[in-house]
Amino acid sequence: MPDRSLEQTIKALIQQEGLPETYAQTVEQTILPLADHILALHDTEKRPVVAGIHGAQGTGKSTLTLFLREILARHRNCPTASFSLDDIYLTRAERQDLAERVHPLFKTRGVPGTHDVALGQRVLGQLRSAGPDATTPIPSFDKSRDDRVPTDGWPAFPGRAEVILIEGWCLDARPEDEGVLRSPINRLEADEDPDGTWRTYVNEQLKGQYRDFFGQIDCLVMLKAPSMECVLEWRSLQEQKLARKIRGAPEWGDAGACAQGLRIMDDDEVARFVMHYERVTRACLAEMPGRADVLIKVAEDHSLGLPQFRAG
Repeated sequence: MPDRSLEQTIKALIQQEGLPETYAQTVEQTILPLADHILALHDTEKRPVVAGIHGAQGTGKSTLTLFLREILARHRNCPTASFSLDDIYLTRAERQDLAERVHPLFKTRGVPGTHDVALGQRVLGQLRSAGPDATTPIPSFDKSRDDRVPTDGWPAFPGRAEVILIEGWCLDARPEDEGVLRSPINRLEADEDPDGTWRTYVNEQLKGQYRDFFGQIDCLVMLKAPSMECVLEWRSLQEQKLARKIRGAPEWGDAGACAQGLRIMDDDEVARFVMHYERVTRACLAEMPGRADVLIKVAEDHSLGLPQFRAG
C-alpha cells in the first residue's frame, strides 16, 4: 500500500465488512486505480463529478462504493458522498398505489418506476451546490422492512461533495425496442404480465425521468456479472445473510422479526423476485460493456478483475 494510514483504513474496512484478507490485493489492483481515475476526472473538470456504479445483484456495488468513498475522502482529500438507487425507492405505500393504478407487479420494489427519481435529483443537486455550512440529508431504505427510513433517520452529508458516487443495479440502463417487449422472457412475465403492460411501463420510465437522471453521470463503472444464473445465486446468498443477521440479533430472533414486520424471502421467493429484474439485467449485460467508461469483470467467486478504462 502507498502509505501506512491508507493501509490501516483498508484493513479496518476489510474487517468491518467481513471480507477475506486477500481483498487488500483487490483494493490495490482494482479499487485504488479506479479511485485515482475518478479523482483525475474531477481535477480535469474542475467541478463536482458523478460516478455511477452499475452492477447486477451480488456483484459488490455497495462494497466497491464504500471503499471508493473512504479512499477519496480520507486519503485523497476529496469530499465524497454516496447513495444507492435502493435508497430512493418509493415507500411501500407509494408502490401499493402504483400497483393499484398501473399493474400489481409494481408492489415489488426494484424495476424502473419504483424509484423516487425526483428525490434523487434533489439530493444530487444539493450535494453539488451546498455551501460549506450546509448539510444534505441522504435518503435511506430499510430492505428488511421493505420501506424507506423516516427522514429523521437519514444521515447528513456536510458541505459540498466534489465526488458523488451513485450505485444501482439498473443504473444507466437503456430502454429496449418495443418489438422486443412482446415476447415474455420468464414465467413471471408470461403468467403475471401476459399483455406486457408492466414491462412496457418499465421501459417507458427508462425513456423519461430516469434518462434525465442517468444523463448526469460523468463516469459509468460497470461491474459485469458472468451470467444471469450467477445473479440468482448471489441474490439468494444476500437474503440468507440478511436473515442470519436479523435472527441473530438478541432483541429480535424469529418471533421478534415477525413482530417487527421484517420481510425475509425464501429461495423460491428470491427466484420470483429476480425475475422482475431479469429483462433489464440481461439487456445491460449484453450492451453496456461496450459503452461503460470503466469495465470490471466479476468472477463467479465474486473476485474483481482489473479495471478496463475506455479510451477517449
